[in-house]
Amino acid sequence: MLERIHLAIVQEVEKQGSLTAAAGVLCLTQSALSHSMRKLEQQLGTDIWLREGRSLRLTQAGQYLLAVANRVLPQLDLAEERLRQFAQGERGTLRIGMECHPCYQWLLKVVSPYLAAWPDVDVDVKQKFQFGGIGALFGYEIDLLVTPDPLFKPGLAFEPVFDYEQVLVVAKGHPLAKAAYAKPQQLTREVLVTYPVEPDRLDIYNQFLMPAGVSPRRHKTIETTDIMLQMVASGRAVAALPRWLVQEYAGKIDVAPVRLGPRGIQKHIYLGAREADTHVDYLRAFVELARGPLPARRKRA
Repeated sequence: MLERIHLAIVQEVEKQGSLTAAAGVLCLTQSALSHSMRKLEQQLGTDIWLREGRSLRLTQAGQYLLAVANRVLPQLDLAEERLRQFAQGERGTLRIGMECHPCYQWLLKVVSPYLAAWPDVDVDVKQKFQFGGIGALFGYEIDLLVTPDPLFKPGLAFEPVFDYEQVLVVAKGHPLAKAAYAKPQQLTREVLVTYPVEPDRLDIYNQFLMPAGVSPRRHKTIETTDIMLQMVASGRAVAALPRWLVQEYAGKIDVAPVRLGPRGIQKHIYLGAREADTHVDYLRAFVELARGPLPARRKRA
């Protein structure tokens, strides 16, 4: 009946666009691939693909099988890799996904001592996840997710490891630079620069501007922190960033942090993992180290 090769064929045909290309990737002949899938269709009593000219289109059953393949194959690959590591006495790689643009600088402070403490574990950081890390965890693409906005779902566990304050960043000569705090209405005349994230997932919108029913004069997105702060320092825009990150640039760029509202916006960095993996020693060690009082973090918290 259904075997791993069937899942691999469906996945590769979807990726490559043809039976011939998929057969090449899987080191099969096209006839062997076609025969395998025809036999499966006969056993299941349903078609996997429909031919449309020279192209193939997945049926409803095929779409379901593709979803199963995308979910199951990474788990099988991971299981084989872990078993190989156990057999050879290795630890493997800790794969970390980032849903937090400015958290990369924070993460570096944790990775360095971690690598020193766990020389038989490699660390791979993936930054392509912008609020898509939950799917990456469930899909076994990553082992840990760094996020300030956890989505608590069955099968996942999130732990807060670092507290920080989200602040408004302005040029040192800006009228708000010496204010005790900023009011939402004061941003209606400002150009706000943020990372390329949907506004409803940005704290400055959902915890500061939207509750007051106001919006900035203009909203621009910038991917890099350095360029963002250069824009702010030149007086062209304001931004919202963690206070500790602004302090990282103290003395390098002429900007100043301003509290957002009288109480400020308090946030946490969370590390999320699959519940089944929370007992893994080298993963647990990373979480504990991230929570620990690193000197650089203590000063900038």
